Amino acid sequence: METMTTNYLSLTPEEKWEQATLANNFIFYKVMRHHPEACKQLLEMLLGIKIESMEMKQEETIALDYDSKGIRLDVFVKDTGRMFDVELQIANTKELPERARYYQGVMDVDTLKAGQKYKELRDSHIIFICLEDVFKNGLPVNTFANICLEDGKTKFGDRTYKHFFFAPLCAKMIEDKEVKAFFEFLISNQASSSYTDELKNYVADAKQSTENKMQFMTWERQRAYDFEAGAQQKAVETAENMMKKNYPVDDICEITGLSLEQVLEIKEKITVKM
Repeated sequence: METMTTNYLSLTPEEKWEQATLANNFIFYKVMRHHPEACKQLLEMLLGIKIESMEMKQEETIALDYDSKGIRLDVFVKDTGRMFDVELQIANTKELPERARYYQGVMDVDTLKAGQKYKELRDSHIIFICLEDVFKNGLPVNTFANICLEDGKTKFGDRTYKHFFFAPLCAKMIEDKEVKAFFEFLISNQASSSYTDELKNYVADAKQSTENKMQFMTWERQRAYDFEAGAQQKAVETAENMMKKNYPVDDICEITGLSLEQVLEIKEKITVKM
């Protein structure tokens, strides 16, 4: 199972490509977008519904105003009167509820056109397939819909739903054999049903593509850059806060991992501001 551990981060992009399974965001995205029937079957299995007419959004990125935060959707699907976003979540980022809320709002803005009534909004389903148990309540599936806090039963009726599937628990506790087989495959890469046999073949096909491999390399390098940039920014912010509390420079260097030159440069900038 892919996790953002030190061991995984130490691998080269080529090594990550060799180890990638369906439990890799890039591979999951490629398989589901290039094989709509597999995506349709997954949605029907997970939600216990029947999709009559499925349309996959061609552009996975939704941008709003120039100064608003756009979103990149793994798999965005429209059905008659409904829309679904399926996200494979490798690690607990501590902000999945807020992310689900934002995604739902942006999807609504993107699909409701000028002149349409609010009643024409589609039922909205955000689906997170997680490799970690985010809520720690022991339930394999957590589904959320707005409800009155005072009586605990009156439904708000805005037709928005957030579904969290925790793969390790689903693989152990789900009774439906097909659904159970999917989550077992996601975790172990071992196919045990006709559907997971298909998925395994689709993964193999995706990894044979030179174009996919090159895209993956670019994607991994950008992720590594973003990760390093974020860590650097965090270290700088920590150093600034410590300086304002008059911590010794040596302690700041040791705790943040910044060099003496970097810390002194930050100190000089803070002194100028003051």
